Amino acid sequence: MRALSISALREVAKRPGLWGIALVQLRAFVPMRWWARWPPLPLPAKEYMEFRAEAMYGRRDAKMNGDDLVGYLEWCRRMRALVR
Repeated sequence: MRALSISALREVAKRPGLWGIALVQLRAFVPMRWWARWPPLPLPAKEYMEFRAEAMYGRRDAKMNGDDLVGYLEWCRRMRALVR
């Protein structure tokens, strides 16, 4: 996941309240039959992550920082709560 930095993942790791929504979001963006591609890891498609990086930062090779990832996951959690 080139667009995610290790520090961004650490920020989520510090917040157990976001782990559930992080897994929901990961599942939503992982391509079907991810195990049939190399490397066999359940990661979002490279093209999608590059698109998100360009949309957020203006560069396809930018890495998402921790505050942005936490903010995104908190937003996702709020939106899911509204739908219920």
